[in-house]
Amino acid sequence: MPPRIPGVQRLGTFSLCLRPVVKPATPSLLPVTQTASLSQKEKKRLAKQDPYRWAQMQQRKAAHLKRREEIEAVRARQHGDPIRGLQTAFIESLDSAGQAPFSKPPVDDDGNPLEEPHPLPTSPHILNNLIHKDEMDSAIEHAYTLTRPMESELAPAGSEDYQKQLELHEEQHARAVEALQRITHMDNGSAKDRLHANIRRCVETFGRHETDLFLRPKALSRGQVKEEEPVRGGPDTGSSEVQIAILTAKIRALANQLETGRGYKDKVGKRDLRLMLHRRQKLLRYMNRKERGSDRWKHMVETLGLSPATWKDQISI
Repeated sequence: MPPRIPGVQRLGTFSLCLRPVVKPATPSLLPVTQTASLSQKEKKRLAKQDPYRWAQMQQRKAAHLKRREEIEAVRARQHGDPIRGLQTAFIESLDSAGQAPFSKPPVDDDGNPLEEPHPLPTSPHILNNLIHKDEMDSAIEHAYTLTRPMESELAPAGSEDYQKQLELHEEQHARAVEALQRITHMDNGSAKDRLHANIRRCVETFGRHETDLFLRPKALSRGQVKEEEPVRGGPDTGSSEVQIAILTAKIRALANQLETGRGYKDKVGKRDLRLMLHRRQKLLRYMNRKERGSDRWKHMVETLGLSPATWKDQISI
């Protein structure tokens, strides 16, 4: 009979686990920070246990929240409005087509101004009915010469009748000049007349036939050769900055109209506003690729008050 070999005692006490061993987490060198907020029970316990420390925590939290609100307000103000952008003197002068020398400050319920009016850029040479001031002055001078009474046998020079005719001519001429000034003043024009005047102002302000005289051209990149540009035959009316300025004037006029009366129900006007906003955004993105950082880009953005909201993000109204 073979001998008996004693086995391992109490084998059932061992447990066999086939799961992989979990590696300990790598110790982080960063300081331990509290990521979860305190529960209501912990807050009450801390406030009761150490009220001075709890008051300091609340004071620091209030200061942080206040500072964060200030920073967010500054960022929102710098980001601007996708329709109006930032308020500038040139943009304010579009409402009067460059005729008002000072801005119109907001007033309170009693009619008292809330701030002092500031000067605006003016264009006194632009008159209504597409007339230039030099043309008006030349026509008035020519009319004065044609209507001035002449000497005759019945009214020789130096006579009393001739002096009366001269006085009557001066009076009638002054009355006619005053009537012409009223007719050609932009205050008596329609919204369409003001739009035509603002388009002429945009061409004069942003046209490259004018800006090339005082703005530096964009620096050439490495290996780029300067190309000879053809001689401009007239005023610049088709460059990107001129089109952006004209669209900005149209957008402001339409936005002002939609804010008055029952304009909020004007669906066609809102659609036209969206089309012009996206057209301007497309031109601004093109200018950003071609002229970013140049004097031409800075002059356009600063004068028109174009904030990042007008061309960076998605525009929805």
